[in-house]
Amino acid sequence: MSAVKLESETMADGASQLQKQLVDYTASLFDEAFLDEQFNQLQQLQDENNPDFVVEVVSLFFKDSERLVDELTKALDQQTVDFKLVDKNVHQLKGSSSSIGVQRVQRACIAFRDCSEEQNVEGCLKSLQHVKHEYSLVKNKLETLFKLQRQLLAAGGPLPR
Repeated sequence: MSAVKLESETMADGASQLQKQLVDYTASLFDEAFLDEQFNQLQQLQDENNPDFVVEVVSLFFKDSERLVDELTKALDQQTVDFKLVDKNVHQLKGSSSSIGVQRVQRACIAFRDCSEEQNVEGCLKSLQHVKHEYSLVKNKLETLFKLQRQLLAAGGPLPR
């Protein structure tokens, strides 16, 4: 067996192993309710003309979410809380979470809005911590997903559909 053929088979084995790992990891994100069907819809919009579409959209979500969480933190740190501002920011975060299929952040925002509507400062502070926690988890999970996708492409394998 030639060295080139052996190397080619090794690369193919590596790519198929990475592909299985990526499929399993992606399935776990859905099973654990980090992502929902909306994320699949987002992925369907990506094609060879725009191969980084999902990464770009999710990166914008990360940037916007961090800004909104910072604004919520500041708003809840005021002597007199502006619940209209809190509600507006939570609503925006909920909407952007929903639009890319980040289900657990969206659900945390629903509970947060309930506390905001009740003008419950303590509940809002707890909800903010929960949103931050869920956001941090999903950000790490999506960064890992994108890393696996990059590794698979670098190994010469196609991304699963």
